[in-house]
Amino acid sequence: MYRILLADDEGIMLESLKKIIETEYGNECEIHCAKSGRVVVEMAQAYPPDICFMDIQMPGISGIQAIREIQKFNSSAVFVIITAYDKFNYAKEAVNLGVQEFLTKPVNKKVILETCAKMMTKVDQIRQKRSDDLLIREKLETVVPMIESGYINNILLQDDFVTYQDNYTQLLDIRQKYGYMMVIEFGDSLENGVLSNAVGASVKANKFYSIFREIAQGFFECLVGPIMGNRIVLLVPYENAKEDYEDRVAIVTRARNMVHKFENRIDSMFRCGIGRVKELGSVKESFKEAVVALRESTSHVVHIEDVPAAQKYDGEYPRDLEIRYQKRILEKDAAGAMNCAEGFFEWMHSQQAVTREDIEIKILEMVMNAERRAFFAGTLKYNVNSRRSYIRELQSCTDIENLKKWFLDKTREICTKLENSKEKEAGSIIDRAKEYINENFRRDISLDDVSREVDISPYYFSKLFKQETGKNFIEYLTEIRLKNARELLQDSRLSIKEICAQSGYSDPNYFSRIFKKYEGVTPSEFRERLG
Repeated sequence: MYRILLADDEGIMLESLKKIIETEYGNECEIHCAKSGRVVVEMAQAYPPDICFMDIQMPGISGIQAIREIQKFNSSAVFVIITAYDKFNYAKEAVNLGVQEFLTKPVNKKVILETCAKMMTKVDQIRQKRSDDLLIREKLETVVPMIESGYINNILLQDDFVTYQDNYTQLLDIRQKYGYMMVIEFGDSLENGVLSNAVGASVKANKFYSIFREIAQGFFECLVGPIMGNRIVLLVPYENAKEDYEDRVAIVTRARNMVHKFENRIDSMFRCGIGRVKELGSVKESFKEAVVALRESTSHVVHIEDVPAAQKYDGEYPRDLEIRYQKRILEKDAAGAMNCAEGFFEWMHSQQAVTREDIEIKILEMVMNAERRAFFAGTLKYNVNSRRSYIRELQSCTDIENLKKWFLDKTREICTKLENSKEKEAGSIIDRAKEYINENFRRDISLDDVSREVDISPYYFSKLFKQETGKNFIEYLTEIRLKNARELLQDSRLSIKEICAQSGYSDPNYFSRIFKKYEGVTPSEFRERLG
């Protein structure tokens, strides 16, 4: 069924159009008529049209003005302009409005029917696209929660998550650079500041998770994490690097209303801890603060800034700068890490209460913590005794500038090691693999044999081998075998069959085919060319 709106101030024209369309399409169309621009707009509101044939010159509101008004509340309608005037006067504006056809009076029956058929096809396409979009949205409603859960799960559990950060933010269309975390805890009753029956609450959460998600996203534009015991974590992207007092109060107020709605809709008690705003790459720190907020207060909702035990370091300790330092190192960003190191060192040096000994201890802590995180991320190797000289080196620094130089040099050194360690490790594995292939190509060896020799899985070895050499395993093995065959073919005392066997092939026919594929001639022809 197509709903068609005909607009023309000439009654004869209206009747003629209506009769032509009804005769051709019968019950497939529901047709409405209007003789003025105002009536056209009102009728379009009462009976939203799929197709609209519009005369430009009508009493009151013109056809162009009527189209503009209709498009405000009906963006899917398709328009055909019919006019007795020179169409070039209106063509530009009509094109800007997305008008599909421009017909000049008088219009014959054939043109009307052809245009009508074309517009019906256009309407069908619009309907199909709308249906496809709804289907995609329906599927996304299933997939997006899983991606959100995966994102939050990785933030909390992977120290080296910076590698995947951009992938998730693009998939979830997160454009903000900052965010804060909220930890929602639920249970049967509050006992000694903790909600009881964590296991039972976790089981119940599987039933109310969809309602919880709907309520949370009704109050905050947030990502909802998976059920983790009797907790669910929310990540709220945020525009600014820091929230001011009014924003913090507004966030707490909204969170209180959200918790109240949880308890009205879900048969459990709820509490909420809120962390500070952080860069998305460091937002795990906000999660830790939200947990502290939960533990330090029995209130339904508490922000970390409102917890006395979690108040800031005197003199505005540059917590975010220290976090960025560790993050830049894991990203192998030497320039960024050294910039953070220099900024942190200058801050320490500017504090009157901070002594040289304090600075030594702090920069040693930061360097060793960076090495430790890099080690546990699997990107840096070192021994316990590799740092035995650190204290002696620090104590031998003659002044503050030398201390700063030591800190910056160690920072650069860690980033360089991180950059080189993976490449060296991959190169070492491939060198060992090549050596094994060169020594064993004469026998029947496989990818599994070589990957076992270098002690990594066949799948990973295959990928690494191609990445490092530019060839897959079979291509490389074939090149080695054929190089050997070319050298042996120069010795006329050896038969083709003997060369075949000494090159790692058991079937002379197969050997001949492979040789010709790569060399363009058979082994016999190759030997003949050598004379």
